[in-house]
Amino acid sequence: MTENEISKIIFEAGLKIHRKLGAGLYERVYEECLAYELKNAGLNFERQKTLPIQYESLFVNDAFRVDLLVEGKVIVELKASTEKENMFFEAQLLNYLRLGNYKLGMLLNFHLPLFKNGVRRIVNGL
Repeated sequence: MTENEISKIIFEAGLKIHRKLGAGLYERVYEECLAYELKNAGLNFERQKTLPIQYESLFVNDAFRVDLLVEGKVIVELKASTEKENMFFEAQLLNYLRLGNYKLGMLLNFHLPLFKNGVRRIVNGL
């Protein structure tokens, strides 16, 4: 399955959750629900996955933690915060992709009234 196919399933699952629950809950609630939906869709994923980086000869085991790593290809970061913070989150996710050598990340911000306005696909060489 390609990154784009995976991202479509993730988006649809997030949209379903947002329609049923709305905005204003804690991130962990949305993470639980998204994990439930991804499992039902038959996707493999890891939650709160720590990933290493290497800086010159230094190897940092727990350099960063991603909310979800789906099918070993797509990083998903969940947020329930104001839209003003999105630029920081987008830069953070791009760093995760670059340092972890992943091609696609999705930032899903459930705080906004219209779900699609809180979704960002961040690409690293896709």
